[in-house]
Amino acid sequence: MQIESLKVYCDLAETESFTKAAQINGVTQSAVSQQISSLERTFKSLLIERSKKRFRLTREGQLLYDFSKQIIQTYESLHSKLQELKDIISGTIRVATIYSIGLHDLPPYIKKFLKSYPTVNVHVEYRRANQVYEDVLSNVVDMGWWRIRPGTPSSKLFPLRKDPLVLICHPQHPFAKQKSIRLKALAGQKFIGFEPDIPTRKALDKIMKEHGVDPKLAMEFDNIETVKRAVEIEAGISIVPYGTVVQEVAKQTLAAVQIEDGDFTARLPRFTKRTRCCHRR
Repeated sequence: MQIESLKVYCDLAETESFTKAAQINGVTQSAVSQQISSLERTFKSLLIERSKKRFRLTREGQLLYDFSKQIIQTYESLHSKLQELKDIISGTIRVATIYSIGLHDLPPYIKKFLKSYPTVNVHVEYRRANQVYEDVLSNVVDMGWWRIRPGTPSSKLFPLRKDPLVLICHPQHPFAKQKSIRLKALAGQKFIGFEPDIPTRKALDKIMKEHGVDPKLAMEFDNIETVKRAVEIEAGISIVPYGTVVQEVAKQTLAAVQIEDGDFTARLPRFTKRTRCCHRR
């Protein structure tokens, strides 16, 4: 029996998901099942009640979980103390983020971090906004980055900056010649939007409703890159954070127009649940 098996078991007990336990430990679901079966053979006890309705530890399973947590914490403390003697920070940080932030906002932060801590491995996974939030809560990742959504506990948020929202269109579109535009001008225009569960879509729907604007929704996508490509082929116009179209505006494949109606910004927060993900060696 190894420490790794006890850790897999604890992760399974905490997430109540073989899939998430496998993701956390970088193994297959089959490997997780095999390790749990091995523990049951070692202790000659049933640890998990096999039921399709719900996940539940047996009495023996709960006892093993409690003691395994103590063993793992003791092991990690010992490991950290030994690593501190060498005074080098190392380890892996698992980050979940939406495509727009991962492609346009994260790179300079990661570059700066790795310059200071070259022995740390940063693993970035791309998810939808709701999946980023759930992965952080389930300890599948160490931190998540996405555009803020209503209902997130503010005590867990670390705002980075605000990104102005702009209207984007093809350079040959009539709007491209204007320095700024009012929302009412969008009425009847073919609009490229995000899918309904995307935070930016929810925010834009609210803003449009408040201003009595009803653009003609032509297409819906789940990521900002596809939205931009659709606008580039003149399928319609859209509204996106300015930071995501800087390169396209510079190359003149897209035009960005300021919106006059109020403070149009998107907040970029970082959400974290874990308190430690690296160590010294």
